[in-house]
Amino acid sequence: MKNKKQHTGLWIIIVAAVALEAISCVMYFTSRAAIKHEAEQRAKTELRKAELEIETHTIEMETAAKALALLAEKYVDCPDSIYKVTDLAVRTLQNHTSMAVAYVPDYFPKEGRYFEICSSRITKDSVYTRQIGSANHDYTQLEWWQNGFVHDSCWWCEPYMDDSGSEAPVVSCSYPVRDKDGKIVAVVCVDMTLDYLKKKLPEYLQVYKNSYYSIKSSKGGDIVRVIDTIPGRKYNVFNEEIDATGWHIEIIIPETEMFADLNRIGKIIGLLMLLGLGVLIFIIWHAGRNSKRLLESTAQNERMESELQIANTIQMAMLPKVFPPFMDRLDLNLYGIVDPAKEIGGDLYDFYVRHNKLFFCIGDVSGKGVPAALVMAMTRSLFRSITSHEEDPAEIVRKMNRAIVDQNTQNMFLTLFLGVLDCETGELGYCNAGHNAPVVMVNGEWLMVNVVPNLPLGIEPEFVFKAQQMPLHHGDTLFLYTDGLTEAENKHHALYGEERMMKELEREGMKGLSPRHMVERMQASVEAFREGAEQSDDLTMLVVRYQTPALIMRNDIEQIPTLAEWIEGLGIPEELNMPINLALEEIVSNVMLYAYPHSSGRVIVEFSKGDKLIFTITDSGIPFDPTKQKEANITLSAEERQIGGLGIHLVRQIMDEVIYERIEDKNVLTLIKEI
Repeated sequence: MKNKKQHTGLWIIIVAAVALEAISCVMYFTSRAAIKHEAEQRAKTELRKAELEIETHTIEMETAAKALALLAEKYVDCPDSIYKVTDLAVRTLQNHTSMAVAYVPDYFPKEGRYFEICSSRITKDSVYTRQIGSANHDYTQLEWWQNGFVHDSCWWCEPYMDDSGSEAPVVSCSYPVRDKDGKIVAVVCVDMTLDYLKKKLPEYLQVYKNSYYSIKSSKGGDIVRVIDTIPGRKYNVFNEEIDATGWHIEIIIPETEMFADLNRIGKIIGLLMLLGLGVLIFIIWHAGRNSKRLLESTAQNERMESELQIANTIQMAMLPKVFPPFMDRLDLNLYGIVDPAKEIGGDLYDFYVRHNKLFFCIGDVSGKGVPAALVMAMTRSLFRSITSHEEDPAEIVRKMNRAIVDQNTQNMFLTLFLGVLDCETGELGYCNAGHNAPVVMVNGEWLMVNVVPNLPLGIEPEFVFKAQQMPLHHGDTLFLYTDGLTEAENKHHALYGEERMMKELEREGMKGLSPRHMVERMQASVEAFREGAEQSDDLTMLVVRYQTPALIMRNDIEQIPTLAEWIEGLGIPEELNMPINLALEEIVSNVMLYAYPHSSGRVIVEFSKGDKLIFTITDSGIPFDPTKQKEANITLSAEERQIGGLGIHLVRQIMDEVIYERIEDKNVLTLIKEI
């Protein structure tokens, strides 16, 4: 029996050793992949910054080349003026070292066969202008000059050593100069020194301490290369194309540098594995104590689950949860939900009214769990704080972005759509920071809102966000959502998608639903699509309806369902909702059926609220006073009772007062209910 136990313990140790080795390998390769992914993300971020800086400078140079070409065309027959033109261009543009205008051979016979005016910056305030064309400096053989005749636009040549102009390694931008007949007579050249790029790039491309970088031309030539790779050594190369020039900028990271910490940790893990085996032997020997530790671990997990549930409750408490949200406003009706994929998530929405303006937003933080929840909470606080004194959407988003970047220790970002609706004019100002474009229902038709694709928040502190505007009219509805809707997956890994979302919005009956029912119907559609598959991302939806206190309907009985929806959004006491709907439906249906016997017309229902609920129904049909109708005798049997009269009897039973007036050829019926 003792030997059997010893053999069992030995097998447990062997299995544990194999398991530890397997776990170690899995952890190593998983960590390796995570480190590489993080390095890639960091590299891409740095590459985008460098790309933006270089692209800004190259666009400035292209603009300078075009401007100089225009001036050269103006003085196309005045060679003496070209000296002043190039000198002025270099003095005006501080960042350029050398600019030149080179004419076709023998264009100015008196000036010699080769005529190239070049201005070079010597010092900050000193520019040297001279004619450098000669047989020894035959610029017609240079790539930049030849490109000016082939490409009718700005063109960047391969890097070369400029011995006559900048007197340094440069890459040049060329642009053609035409005479009055449109014939190319010269080429403008603007130089960018490679030393400028070597000095500028290290400010952006410091992913690792020993990472290197290079810039290659569109033909693969080296514009900037800090170091040559060593044969046999492995490198990870990340690159980004610069759209303005076709260049490729690269960050080169040696694997030894990228995985140095991991390799060091791997050795430590090896030692820990040996220690773990010793601990395992000790645990087997003290098997009786494991039960207690297991119970403690179970209790700890339960506490963690409880704490996550509490965190979820706190997170949800930060979001608006009372609907309808504005009991004293009849022009707004909103409804929103956040359905996190885990206990806590990174989606958010928020809204409130200040100075008759509705401020609202919806956002999606990258990632999930506690870090995303913290960013979500910070974003919501920033939204409330900044909008308390700022109304410009672009400025609000700019300040939020700056604050998030300053506190973004986790390298997370979030997409955000922020709107400011003037409830008096209906003017909607909005700013989209990389978020899904909302959908708006205008005149019963769903349309995708036009948005500028600004960067998400938390990436670039000085990014200039652009705001937009659009008018909303009473009855228009704005549907906002996160990618948890369009990227919801079913068990076959198919996506819900924008097309399916639009079809669901356009389904019969959706347009007549309240914001709450609209969200609930969309949520049910996503749930049915998933077919039981696990929710992969947080799902957030927000519906904003800009409505009017007055309901305007045609004398069409099919419009009666809109009356119930309108009443639901008025915020009247729930116990009065059904009887008031019954009374109004009786009056409105009678007006629709009998007020306009041979023509079309409108029925207007208005509402006001104080210590009484007051409904006013107005039509311009034939005069009719329902209050003068005889009281229906409800004691008679159905066979003895005359047709009609029960409707106004029902209204009198529900309402406290029923008042009729004929004002300016209109029937005006006022129904009053005491609260």
